[in-house]
Parts: sequence; structure tokens; C-alpha cells
Amino acid sequence: MSVHVRPATPADVDAVVAVGHATWPATYTPIAGEEYVRRGLAEWWSPEGTARAITAGRVLVSESGGQVTGVATYSIDGDVVDLWKLYVVPEAQGTGAGAALLDAVVTGPGAGAGEIRLAHMAGNDRARAFYERHGFTETHRSADELGGPDSVWMRLPLRK
Repeated sequence: MSVHVRPATPADVDAVVAVGHATWPATYTPIAGEEYVRRGLAEWWSPEGTARAITAGRVLVSESGGQVTGVATYSIDGDVVDLWKLYVVPEAQGTGAGAALLDAVVTGPGAGAGEIRLAHMAGNDRARAFYERHGFTETHRSADELGGPDSVWMRLPLRK
């Protein structure tokens, strides 16, 4: 299955929101509980917030067979790219979609940056392993803003 990454368009809002609804329950319910998932989906995966991020040009999607299979959302703070979301629907995990999205962030908005930073939830061992395979290292931990397990902050230096 070939993976294509492109900037999201306003027509992708529902598909991007669907990625969140396909990934969050399976990923976070065992770690943080159903209420955390409900609140996170409402706050971070709303159609309105998703549309704003897409309009701002901060969302990439992966596609396979014409279907959106994953999403990466980022912002730029000086010479740092903050990767806020990187999710791939369960049926497309292991196809290279996550790596393609990450590579698109590194070579796109990250091209002139000094580093990429991100946070994943403590206990999300699959995310940690993925980011470590791609060169990220842990820098610190902080309290989760919705009351879940700590946020584990990681960085990938882009300049030698």
C-alpha cells in the first residue's frame, strides 16, 4: 500500500476528526480512562479547531487508496517546530504512514528549524518507541493539562 502525504485542505476536516476518533479511544482509554478520552476528543479534535488548524496551514495528512489514514499537526515557535499530533488509524499502522508524516514535518516546516519537540503521554510505550527509533530523546516531563499521566517531552535536533 503506497502512502502519500499532503497538506490538509478544508475538505479534509471530517476525515482528520475521524482519525482522532479512531485512534484516541484505543490509545488512551487503557492509560488515562474513558473520561480523559471524551474530554480530549472534545477539546483537541473538534471540527471547528481542526478547521482553524487546517486553514492556518498547520496540518498534514497521509493517504492510501484515496483515504486519509493519518494526521500530523504542528506549529512553529522561532526555530522550533512543535509537533502536537501524529496519529495513524489502526488499520494503517505499520504501513509507513507515521514515518512518512514525520518525514514530511522534518523536511517541510522543519527544514529551517533547529529542532522538533513533542510530548507523548507517559505509558504510551508504542509512541515512545516510534519517536526513539526516529532519533528523539526525552528532555523532561510535565503534568498533563487534562489530568492524565505526565506528558513526556522529547526533542529531535535538526542542525548539527
